Amino acid sequence: MIDRERLEQIVRAAGALALKAWPGQGPWASPRENPLKTWYKSDGQPVCEADMAVDAFLRAELGALLPQAGWLSEETVDSPGQRDGDLIWLVDPIDGTRDFVAGRDGWAVSVALISCGRPLIGLLHAPARGNGGGGELWLAEEGRGATRDGRRLRASTRADLAGARVPARLLGPEDADLTPVSQPNSIALRIAMVAADEADLLATLRWGYEWDIGAACLIAREAGAAVSDAFGQALGYNKPDPRAFGVLVSAPAIHAAAVARLGPRARHIAGA
Repeated sequence: MIDRERLEQIVRAAGALALKAWPGQGPWASPRENPLKTWYKSDGQPVCEADMAVDAFLRAELGALLPQAGWLSEETVDSPGQRDGDLIWLVDPIDGTRDFVAGRDGWAVSVALISCGRPLIGLLHAPARGNGGGGELWLAEEGRGATRDGRRLRASTRADLAGARVPARLLGPEDADLTPVSQPNSIALRIAMVAADEADLLATLRWGYEWDIGAACLIAREAGAAVSDAFGQALGYNKPDPRAFGVLVSAPAIHAAAVARLGPRARHIAGA
């Protein structure tokens, strides 16, 4: 149905386009003559010129690759008709813009193809990360497993919630039994950490959007992780309202315990 090699090329090219604008100092950063233009949305989230450039590039290239697929992206105004049909591209051109504009490497291009509300394929490209000079490319296809740079991923198999590794800078006293580990700004990369057995649990207790998590949650699920919203319910995509309250990705054996701990907080915050 889709030329996967061409899809990978498109996502890598999108990452390269973003990297040219990145103000970081990593070994693959490009020197910039002008400051990065950045502004803020009505909800206080940052957006920059690179977000818009990558969004336009992906919309053109993915549209040419699969013309029958609709479009839902963080940086494109949602409009009637553009999500009609069974197939859509679900895109966050730069997930982790705060890290991007600060020159940190915790950002990624996120692309997923959704069919009838389920992710069929998901890719993350983090061009400022990795050791090989080309960045990291994460890939999953439904029923075919997940890889990072061609190496198959196996999610965390931790059996006890206490001591679980969580991507977080700080943990509250109610979670003092958990272990904080490195936290990239990109929620997609934090989810992918569970897929790569670099974390045992990722949870958010706030409203989020499908484009933030679509690709990464497929990667985690195909690597063997348990994936749900903050209440332990299955996630859906291409809904009329593209929001979900929280995401919870974990080693399968601790998922029920995590839902039991976090569910009451989620209900309180969401007013459910």
